[in-house]
Amino acid sequence: MSFAADRYFGSLPRRAVLKIAGGGLAGLCLPRASRAQGSSNQLTIGLTPVFLTNDLELLSALKSYFETALGRFVKLVLRRTYEEITTLLVSGQLDAAWICGYPYVAFRDRLDLLAAPVWRARPLYQSYIIAGKDLPYVSVGQLRGSVHAFSDPNSNSGYLVTAALLAERGLRPDHFFSRVFFTYGHRNVVRAVAAGLAESGSVGGYVWEVMKETEPELTGATRIIRKSEWLGFPPIAMPRGALARPEIQALQQAFVNMGDSRQGQVVLRLLRLDGFARVKPDLFDAIAAKSDLLKRFG
Repeated sequence: MSFAADRYFGSLPRRAVLKIAGGGLAGLCLPRASRAQGSSNQLTIGLTPVFLTNDLELLSALKSYFETALGRFVKLVLRRTYEEITTLLVSGQLDAAWICGYPYVAFRDRLDLLAAPVWRARPLYQSYIIAGKDLPYVSVGQLRGSVHAFSDPNSNSGYLVTAALLAERGLRPDHFFSRVFFTYGHRNVVRAVAAGLAESGSVGGYVWEVMKETEPELTGATRIIRKSEWLGFPPIAMPRGALARPEIQALQQAFVNMGDSRQGQVVLRLLRLDGFARVKPDLFDAIAAKSDLLKRFG
């Protein structure tokens, strides 16, 4: 792994990258006896805040689908931040994880792609910058001096896209906005803006659009100021070389074939997704370019 990755991965300090390289994960990892590749009949799948909700019905449906499709126990591992799940994944503590394009490009020398969600017929989504419905903002430039909510410092749509947009103009978020804070959840960004805790926010367009269906009172209290270009949807990633294992090949098939079973259809319906597909690394080149820009800007 190139140690340039610690600058790609904004909030992950160099000492954490060194821990990953050396396999030490004090305070974050599963017990060594529970290492993903050391368990013969259990797969561990990590979920980050890109996951739309921790609703028990959805988690139960997801676990049930995979255990039926794979014929083995499946453990879903949830953490509050992208950093925690990515650390576990890069170190081999997880068999796979639904992460984000930003940490994927930061550690693509240590990770492979298992699949990516398909939403509205494509494995793509956008980042939205939103503002309070009754506020006068109609452009990003007018947001100068506002209080801004980000999702996670290692989120593409919830941080990187906006930070890169400002970097193109020679600006930094903490200088452009009067105050910034992280909500550690895309839904929480919408809530913060809707409640007036933030005047503006950066959020995944997929989450905002699904919330428009499920929680219209919240999205209705916000307005979209800007939509980014279409970018690679947050993928399911795995440690480099893991696809050589038959059980990981089966896991990939389970993702790709999710729409073929009733259980899988339930999961997709809850997630508002069309399905999952195999994708190539170049799907995330635009995200990598934004990451490079931010790295050069310093």
